[in-house]
Amino acid sequence: MTTPVLQPGSGPIRAGTYLPSTPEHVLWGRLPCARDRPVLTVESGTEVTLDTVSHEGILEDQGRDPEEFFGRHGVLEVLDDAVALAASEHPHRFGIDGPHVVSRPIAVSGARVGDLLAMTVLDATPRVPYGVISNRHGKGALAGEYPAAGLPVVNAFAGVSDDGASGLLPLTEGAEPSVRFPLHPFLGIMGVAVPGAEQPHSVPPGPHGGNLDIALLTAGSTLYLPVQVDGALAYVGDPHFAQGDGEVSLTAMEGSLRATVRFDVIAREEALQRFGELTGPLAETTEYLVPTGLDEDLDLAVQHCVRAAIALLQARFGMDAALAYAYLSAATDFRISQVVDVVKGVHATIRKADFA
Repeated sequence: MTTPVLQPGSGPIRAGTYLPSTPEHVLWGRLPCARDRPVLTVESGTEVTLDTVSHEGILEDQGRDPEEFFGRHGVLEVLDDAVALAASEHPHRFGIDGPHVVSRPIAVSGARVGDLLAMTVLDATPRVPYGVISNRHGKGALAGEYPAAGLPVVNAFAGVSDDGASGLLPLTEGAEPSVRFPLHPFLGIMGVAVPGAEQPHSVPPGPHGGNLDIALLTAGSTLYLPVQVDGALAYVGDPHFAQGDGEVSLTAMEGSLRATVRFDVIAREEALQRFGELTGPLAETTEYLVPTGLDEDLDLAVQHCVRAAIALLQARFGMDAALAYAYLSAATDFRISQVVDVVKGVHATIRKADFA
């Protein structure tokens, strides 16, 4: 089996509502705000299949020519929407805007400020059999050490195994791929619009979600976000094939995905009963509740995450705060989501089975 190339509108499209990633359907480097008009309006509970485009291979410092960029690695078929976006006059200001390609906003009927929007990933399928891992502009965890020798950007081209389960890298440049690692596709960016008329930069995450880069948000997981503007104006982007917690070299294995997401509004009263007063993103998988902490200072991000976890255990299970603090120390892993997006992220993995 080989990974087929899913060109816009071709191949399996799971949901009845489909949003392509052609230039008129995306933002590049910015996230939606209250002034942005929705590209779709859906009812709560609606499933939407969205094509996403990775920024790797289309950026200006890579030539803004994905056919030439990927052709150097033997790729014969490049996504038409990636080619169209790179060739378009889309207003992307390299070095000012972020790199990410993000869907224009989806309004969810009935979503009001104070509610939660639940975004459940039902499927995340690679659109191409390759990805890119990059280290550029001195922005990784070892800024100043990598890229070496003054190189502005170093790209590692990663293949996908014939069975679609593994990423492939060589041990040395130019050698045959011999390193295999598991793929777990997920959307690095999932979010809701912020108030006001200024579109946020796509890199730093925040209470709106955005570039959270939480690798647990694979198919079957849900991200809960406090609604900040009526209609929520939700969006996705930054598709990944795989990522280690931390994402230390700046990017993970970036590659375009076709994702199906269900959008559900949770009214404020129900949200308070289930989760307490959320001030930032909360994820849930089949196994874990995943509160988050965000700050430019990693120590403060950890503290924010611990406080969010204590508050969640109080609200969800009625657990005494001091005992919740003790439980978290004994039984919960606090993981670094990423350290490369200006605002660093930490997430906790609280086993739901411990409270059965």
